[in-house]
Amino acid sequence: MKKLFLLLSLPFMAMAMSGCNQEPEVKNIIYMIGDGMGLAQVSVMQIEQQYAPSAFERAQNIALQKTYSANNRVTDSAASGTALATGYKTGNGMLGQTMDGTRVESIMAKADKIGYESGIVVTCYVTHATPAAFYAHVESRNDNNGIIDDFMKENDVDVMFGGGTRMFNEYFAKQNTTWEAALQEKGYTVLTDQAQMASVNEGKVIGLFAETNLPLMRQDRGDYLPNATAKALEILTNNVEKNNKEGFVLMVEGSQIDGEGHSNNIGGVLNETRDFAKAVAVAMDYADAHPGTLVVVTGDHETGGLSIPSNKTDFTLPESGISYGFSTTGHTGIMLPVYLYGTGADRINGIMENTELSQALQ
Repeated sequence: MKKLFLLLSLPFMAMAMSGCNQEPEVKNIIYMIGDGMGLAQVSVMQIEQQYAPSAFERAQNIALQKTYSANNRVTDSAASGTALATGYKTGNGMLGQTMDGTRVESIMAKADKIGYESGIVVTCYVTHATPAAFYAHVESRNDNNGIIDDFMKENDVDVMFGGGTRMFNEYFAKQNTTWEAALQEKGYTVLTDQAQMASVNEGKVIGLFAETNLPLMRQDRGDYLPNATAKALEILTNNVEKNNKEGFVLMVEGSQIDGEGHSNNIGGVLNETRDFAKAVAVAMDYADAHPGTLVVVTGDHETGGLSIPSNKTDFTLPESGISYGFSTTGHTGIMLPVYLYGTGADRINGIMENTELSQALQ
């Protein structure tokens, strides 16, 4: 049987062939990216819920990844998204291609070629940097037309939930058609309202639920992200079974931790991280119920330079209170944790490049 995960490498293949010591095969990968999420963001959530366990504490293994891009010690989401999606470093602002313009395939494109389903769930618009890194090849992340060109002509993402009707409307208006009609012609069931997710459980499905990004959590987004994650998993599971596929790759992004970090809004960062943790819990529950599923949770970069200092510097005192502080409205260059859960969680270890994390999953 074809394998997507690193069992293809000789050491793991040898273990897989060793009889009673057989390593379980990873069939499904749920790749979860908290945009702008570092250890501090998770720590704030931990503190604010008085150290009650969250999905992050369920991790069975933890590694670290370096985030710098090919031309900057501090990456943007396009370069880091490309590294996480394809296993290649590129320059800030570039998607799905290296610095010299060479187009590189994402884990989803490779998965499709060997009989896997694929899906994307985000809270931003679906042509934004991180989701686009999994299907597009353009010099600039701002090239929405080029990104949609690639989506329509080259990708075979089976399930996609997010925002972005404005970008698709602008693109297809020039072609004298609607985005709904164009995507239906491509074989998708098209959803424009979140309530419509309840009516579908298989097939190729795309849901665009906002003109650009979905609302922030402080603007009452509700449980969209965990619900959309669960629905994507349901559809992909049914597609795999119905079409006799090998498995699936699903990328889920908590997209707006980043924006709240850029705004230095600690309440917003907390709310978005909590929401992402709910989606992580959905993924981990799925892995519990479906052996052969690996959940990989990480960030693309940290945003805001968030720190959690004590309010007093005399550490012989009892509880002195804490503050939350930001050092920038931009990104930072710190390493990020990688939380691993499910089948194969013990096989990714140590400090690695963000490209090595992607390569380990291909």
